Amino acid sequence: MLESIEIAQVATFGVVPEILADLRQFNYIFGPNGTGKTTISRIIGDVAFGPACKRCWHNAKPLEALVLNRDFVERNFGQLRGVFTLGEKQKEAMEKIEGAKKELDKENQSLATLKKTLEGDDGTGGKKGEFADIEQEFQDRCWQQKQKHDPKLQGAFTGCRSSGLKFKERVLQEAASNKAEFKDLATLEKRAATIFAEAPVKQAGIPLFDSAALLDHESNPILRKRVVGKDHVNIAALITKLGNSDWVRQGRRYYNENDKLCPFCQQKTAGALADSLKEYFDETFEKESGEISKIVSRYPLDAASLQSTIGGIINAPGQFLDIEKMKAQKALLDQRIRTNEQKLEQKKKEPSQGIELEPLQDVLTSIKNQIDIANGEIAKHNEMIDNLSTEKATLTSEVWRFVLNELDGDLKKYHDKKSAVQKAVEGINQKILSSNERAGAKEKEIRNLEKQTTSIQPTINAINDILVRFGFESFKLAMAQDAKHYKLVRQNGEDARQTLSEGEKTFVVFLYFYHLLKGSIAESGMTTDRVVVFDDPVSSLDSDVLFIVSSLIREVCDNARNGSASLKQVFVLTHNVYFFKEITFNIKRPQDGILSEESFWIVRKAGQSSRVERHNCNPVKTSYEMLWMEIRKAANGNVRIENTLRRILEHYFTILGSINRDEICGKFAGQDKLICKALFSWVNAGSHSALDDAHITPSDAMTQHYLRVFKEVFDRTGHIAHYKMMMHDAVVEGPDLGPVAKANKAASDAAVASPGQLWG
Repeated sequence: MLESIEIAQVATFGVVPEILADLRQFNYIFGPNGTGKTTISRIIGDVAFGPACKRCWHNAKPLEALVLNRDFVERNFGQLRGVFTLGEKQKEAMEKIEGAKKELDKENQSLATLKKTLEGDDGTGGKKGEFADIEQEFQDRCWQQKQKHDPKLQGAFTGCRSSGLKFKERVLQEAASNKAEFKDLATLEKRAATIFAEAPVKQAGIPLFDSAALLDHESNPILRKRVVGKDHVNIAALITKLGNSDWVRQGRRYYNENDKLCPFCQQKTAGALADSLKEYFDETFEKESGEISKIVSRYPLDAASLQSTIGGIINAPGQFLDIEKMKAQKALLDQRIRTNEQKLEQKKKEPSQGIELEPLQDVLTSIKNQIDIANGEIAKHNEMIDNLSTEKATLTSEVWRFVLNELDGDLKKYHDKKSAVQKAVEGINQKILSSNERAGAKEKEIRNLEKQTTSIQPTINAINDILVRFGFESFKLAMAQDAKHYKLVRQNGEDARQTLSEGEKTFVVFLYFYHLLKGSIAESGMTTDRVVVFDDPVSSLDSDVLFIVSSLIREVCDNARNGSASLKQVFVLTHNVYFFKEITFNIKRPQDGILSEESFWIVRKAGQSSRVERHNCNPVKTSYEMLWMEIRKAANGNVRIENTLRRILEHYFTILGSINRDEICGKFAGQDKLICKALFSWVNAGSHSALDDAHITPSDAMTQHYLRVFKEVFDRTGHIAHYKMMMHDAVVEGPDLGPVAKANKAASDAAVASPGQLWG
């Protein structure tokens, strides 16, 4: 059966869906003409009538929907197709059909249980829901890995970075095919910085430096040699003894500049001393001293050149050079060069002292190794650019291999869980397949039995019997020449179809539909489970025929309620109060409640859009009560109350009370008297005209003035108790309500409602 209906964007229904939810076995919908009742019946019959509408079936199993509305009348009255019904005398076949139907129902119930286990109540639970949970759990774990590595490795995730589902599917795809070598994260991120860069370019190699000149100074033997004068000169023994060769050499310069005076005592010296000094510091000494001076002056220049070259490399290192390590080695090199320069200056001052320069080879070798490593990476980088597409593919595979390694445990857990649920699903699907085969076999058996026991003649007899019993003797139903259709004929055999009144036409089609519920237009299918809809089936019918139709529909409901028919759900839609009260009467219903098997609805127009409201009790009492309900709503802004005011005033004061309007207006004075007269003029002008359906739409302010005076009319005529009772302002008990109120209350209690529309 139908569990809910959503109606939107069709006929008078707007964009926001109107929802009839929690539908029951019997559903009663009341509303004026033009509010959308037929649209509801059409959606029940075929949801395709409204593309934006939805129907939700119990266990997602649609039932056949038979709908009696004006579409059915127009479609079928011109040519009534024969209705096949089961022959009541075929007892044995009927028993077989009934037994097969019970077995089919049992099989269908089993199918529903299996489908519920598989899909849950809403199609997303059960084993299907477990599948979804497993997939979502694994998808979340995959997405966490994507979020974790996306900042640096996103180039490998191209095509699935914006979708968790796509990323999960890529993980499963890679798990089945990835054979890449495992690489650590640091290596992958370093390569990704280049390979996945927007526009990678080739890198220039780092130039090598020449340190030979600087290193040659370290091996110069003059630095370790003690440079002194000749040892056979007179003063050589003294200088050697005192070890002051460098001191004497420095003093000799001042001695020569001071006209051979001793630079210490300022005494005149003998010429032999000058000769001795000159001979001591001979040509060899001067040559070696010059060599030392040359080293002292050249070393800083060679060192500065090398330092500048290395400094330039550090200032523009590129992405592959270990700059921090390079800086550390450069600092060590600079320190040793400074030390060596100091040692050379000391050697120049004291050539007689041998020195050893700090070695630079190990530092320079380390620096060169760093440059060689960087140049090797640059060569790989440039080679990679020459073959970028291959490198990208390789790195992408390696990145996914790394991701798979991190998801190893999750993958195993995912496959284990999925495999277990898959086995259960396969078992359920196999049971569903077998159950469907058994159900199909039972349906075929029922169709065969129905074909053996069906005929269209019983329907002719039954309809004609009803027509005669209720006074329709001028025409009857007969079988057409093709023995597959019905025709309407007069007693003399003439075609009666074109001469039937509107009421007769409506009644005949209803009877045809009524018997169609018991049969089928085919030779089988009359026991198929169905949903039936009656949409205003009493239009144009006299009151006595209306009673017949009401009785037959109640019989349909009783059969469905007792389980003796294939009808599983009934919808009744009408604007007729009397018919609605007849069709909904149930002595078992609580006074202010409903039965568990039924639902009540009101459909009305709010502006240009239809609205559907559910009620927790039968909302239709009597016509008079419904009129007062409109007045109660008018206080909240409903301005279409012309006919409502007229009918209340006429019914209460004119018909029951015999009080004319002049007497009532005479009880007012001043402006209120004018308003009272205007009220009676309004209701008459707004309601008594040739165009009875035309309406005046007063403003909200005008409506409120008239509603105030409307209340005063009851107050000043002594009938305010009745007003309060009907407006639910007070519950009146005990005191005499007056003759008019008594008469009206009696009419209300009798529930005498006029057939036709409530609102004009």
